[in-house]
Amino acid sequence: MEIPQLYDIYKKYPLVTTDTRNCTKDSLFFALKGANFNGNEYASKAIESGCSYAIVDEAKYATAPNIILVEDCLKTLQQLANYHRKKLKIPIIGITGTNGKTTTKELMMSVLATEYNVIATQGNFNNHIGVPLTLLRIKKEHEIAIIEMGANHVGEIKILADIAEPNYGLITNLGRAHIEGFGSFENIVKTKGELYDSVRNAKEGKIFIDNDNSLLKQMADGITTISYGLEDDLFISGKVLSINPYLHFEWKFASTQNEVKTKLIGEYNLSNTLAAITVGKYFGIKTELICKAIEEYEPTNNRSQLKETDKNMLIIDAYNANPTSMHAALENFNHMKVNHKILILGDMKELGPDTDMEHQKIADYIAKRDFEKVFLVGECFNRVKTNHPRYKDLEELRSYIVQNPIKDSYILIKGSRGIQLERCIDVL
Repeated sequence: MEIPQLYDIYKKYPLVTTDTRNCTKDSLFFALKGANFNGNEYASKAIESGCSYAIVDEAKYATAPNIILVEDCLKTLQQLANYHRKKLKIPIIGITGTNGKTTTKELMMSVLATEYNVIATQGNFNNHIGVPLTLLRIKKEHEIAIIEMGANHVGEIKILADIAEPNYGLITNLGRAHIEGFGSFENIVKTKGELYDSVRNAKEGKIFIDNDNSLLKQMADGITTISYGLEDDLFISGKVLSINPYLHFEWKFASTQNEVKTKLIGEYNLSNTLAAITVGKYFGIKTELICKAIEEYEPTNNRSQLKETDKNMLIIDAYNANPTSMHAALENFNHMKVNHKILILGDMKELGPDTDMEHQKIADYIAKRDFEKVFLVGECFNRVKTNHPRYKDLEELRSYIVQNPIKDSYILIKGSRGIQLERCIDVL
């Protein structure tokens, strides 16, 4: 079946799913494949569960008129999403970066939603499946779309940008993450820059850019830019007022200055908030609505969350970690004017041949700072040279804390998703 024909079906049944556990009535099921599953096997079940059509790419499963056979289900899903995108006349904002893209996306959505009907990537559905699914959620009533794009291999942003065709772009920053997949920092820069390349080719394409990031400015050559940062003569400028513990900052648009007290931990979140403000102001959001949206935003999912327990104050940043975000979190924690600072750090994953070097850099940084206690968790941290206690896994750390309770302290919890440091929260 050709994409225009499939699109006619989609217009009648515009709910798309790839999971038979989420087959709402009159939806379309795409039978995707993974390392350990074959969606084709569930096509009939999807129809029985309420889907009007199922799209498969193995002939033996096309057993009914409403089970459509295509050459490749994933490619068909992506082509359908791109076909739909070409019909849209609304701003499509593509966002990527090493750190902060999800927080920036959510801040941006909070700001824009005060005056627009906005749709954005849900959670971290930012890959070759999540991006097309997000695009296919865009309906006539939506006025702006924010599409988050993630990557851990060379060329992945180009694939996503080719599907989404954003006319606005934002790269939060460039750091050393997923080195194992990218091979080098240069490849990270090249891949993230593919978003700029896409916007550069878009009709009247523009990017929102952190003026304090010299590398991003070099990459932005030939594109119309809307800048934010610390300098005074930018579209939006800002500065940190305090970080004890929440970020309190000032921002300026034209000659008007505004103060915002956030529920975000970390000086590094200044650029994320300024990015959201810049997008908001560019699209005409009123200043008071911008300030209110950012002040009311609360991070979730173990991203820079502050949690007070019966014993301690926890800074939970256990959703993910790489050398750039780890250093930023440690710098921020080091500058916080509080007593009894304790670190619980977990391994940083997917660093390839740089793994031991990057973990040693973190250990060396800690050694030069005055943290009261430091706990290092994981195989990688167990290989570094340090005087601080190391634990092979989370269970070993939990056992120690249960036997040696920690009280009246500020504790930074930071590590990669695979270490699951959030599972020690209940004993802190």
